[in-house]
Amino acid sequence: MDLTVTKRVLESKSLSALRAEGFIPAELYGHDIPNVHLSVVAKEFTKVYAAAGENTVVTLVMGTEQRPAIIHHVERHYLSGQPASIDFYQVRMDEKITAYVPILFIGDSAAVREKSAVINKSMTEIEVEALPNDLPHDLTVDLSLLDDIDKTIYVRDMVMPKGVTVFVDGDTAIATATAPRVEEEVVAPVADVTEVKVEAEEKVAERAASKADEEKK
Repeated sequence: MDLTVTKRVLESKSLSALRAEGFIPAELYGHDIPNVHLSVVAKEFTKVYAAAGENTVVTLVMGTEQRPAIIHHVERHYLSGQPASIDFYQVRMDEKITAYVPILFIGDSAAVREKSAVINKSMTEIEVEALPNDLPHDLTVDLSLLDDIDKTIYVRDMVMPKGVTVFVDGDTAIATATAPRVEEEVVAPVADVTEVKVEAEEKVAERAASKADEEKK
């Protein structure tokens, strides 16, 4: 997957002007290489990022140079949510790297279907180590294993691709089928209307007596 980038001279243009022209400022760094200031067309980056995420190697094309890298971090604008800056990490294809790989939940849980269980997902990504070309785009977890209340899928239940080492303890829970929450019925207190009734009767009697006094006058 190729992504064309351009080397950027820091003093040539402000970052706000660069963004206004449809570019995103970026930095390329890595083990034993000098940092390189870059810019990338926002539309092109959005397409590549949607396909690669942050754990798939992309080839940065800088003129005649090609450098393998992963999208290490994307800083977003606090209002628009659009990418404001990018960090690329250059990798060596013969050197293992660590990365967080998203977990893709698949399958249908019988505990949910038959017993109205609630699936609690305690992990959405997992840290692994692998050669750049062996890094999976995602790791699947089959929720059909949760066929009863209190069943749990652990890290040890995942099938790791060849060459991928997980950095999380095998007894760590990924997803659990829990019993549905039963809402307690709130019973409204019953008002004692006896005193209210007596008070109302007393007021009626007072008004009647007052009216009788006026008629005598």
